[in-house]
Amino acid sequence: MRRELKTMTALGAVLLLGLLGGCSTEATDEPERNAKGDTAAPAVERGESVGAKGSPCELPAIFDTAAGWTAEAVTAPGMPAQGPVTLACEIDAKPVGHIGFLRVWTGGKADDDPRKALEAFTAAEAPSREDAAFEETKVGPYDGVEVGYLNTGEMLDAPKKERALAFATPDGLVVLHLGGADTTEHEQMLPAFELTKRSVRAGS
Repeated sequence: MRRELKTMTALGAVLLLGLLGGCSTEATDEPERNAKGDTAAPAVERGESVGAKGSPCELPAIFDTAAGWTAEAVTAPGMPAQGPVTLACEIDAKPVGHIGFLRVWTGGKADDDPRKALEAFTAAEAPSREDAAFEETKVGPYDGVEVGYLNTGEMLDAPKKERALAFATPDGLVVLHLGGADTTEHEQMLPAFELTKRSVRAGS
């Protein structure tokens, strides 16, 4: 009898460990999320820099792009303005397998208010939107403002997350905007956006 009880106890312990192990594995299957509620994605490697003279896009500030993303200046005349800025550079994520761009918009003056500029830009970029959350932030040597929102435009297949950042330099405003084909693509590209934000430095 004692031998049978010991055997049953051992079997019960094994079953309990198996159940606990299953729960642990199930929990890790859930996608991790960052403090802003976006799905966290692996960090990206640094690629080429843009902004300086001789780079793919000459801009009021210099920053790095994610490895594999390709930058191209937008030089077509008559580009429509969104608030006080116009499109100056497109950084394409397709070479690394994502459908989306990090777009750089420039314009305005050195003493323009980044918050007002970003509000005007967002209103033009996504006239129909929800959950817009503005936050002051430091962008290299500059004071900036960042916004995340849900674009609910009727032309979209489904609402999708977007993010934009604005800061003023001695040569005018810079707005970085990250869209994406949908929310999943957007969240997968966020590490590239964060890398660019961290790397902003004064132009030369």
